[in-house]
Amino acid sequence: MAIHLSSLRSPTQTFVQRTKWLLILLGMLPLARLAVGFPLSWLGANPIEFITRSTGTWTIAGIAITLSITPLRKLLNWPWLIRLRRTAGLLAFFYACLHFTTYLWFDRFFDVDDVIKDIIKRPFITVGFAAFVLLIPLAVTSKNSIIKKLGARLWQRIHYLIYLIAVLAVIHYWWLVKKDITQPVIYASVFAVLLGLRVVWKMRSTRTRVKLAAPPVTKGSRS
Repeated sequence: MAIHLSSLRSPTQTFVQRTKWLLILLGMLPLARLAVGFPLSWLGANPIEFITRSTGTWTIAGIAITLSITPLRKLLNWPWLIRLRRTAGLLAFFYACLHFTTYLWFDRFFDVDDVIKDIIKRPFITVGFAAFVLLIPLAVTSKNSIIKKLGARLWQRIHYLIYLIAVLAVIHYWWLVKKDITQPVIYASVFAVLLGLRVVWKMRSTRTRVKLAAPPVTKGSRS
């Protein structure tokens, strides 16, 4: 009996695949809560506002989880974690779509003209919409086939947008809540740490490359 090589997986590959499915399952729990809670009136006096806030919160949480994978991979020395980044990113995009759809459907009733006016007039809507639009190319270019077509360098440049998206998401959240800014401050602090670690590592990497590229100093070259 012939055994296809593609059917053979290492223990690490199996573990990563199971972890991906676990991440997806956990990522669907907030949606399940909304789906069950809405018809049973568990979402409070204003269920639409609850759904809007919830999907927005899980969008920004998904972005935070996506950005935390690389630092955790380096700090814990778990190379396999990088394989979860795409799944986490797509979950963030999924909740961003739900967040925008809730606004478009229940708040603006698919009135495109009204949506455009709202985007122009209200700054927090402008910033949130910009973050959502910037998420689209990241989701579209998440397939391996597209990555190969783009090339690693161009693909990486496109995905640098995640840093700008994180900043815009925090601003959107901050301007939305106005008074109680506890949660936006928490997310801003988390993003500051995650982005700060990247800056520090980048600086160290640059210094190391400069040292390695510099010609060795010999005794005869000293004045």
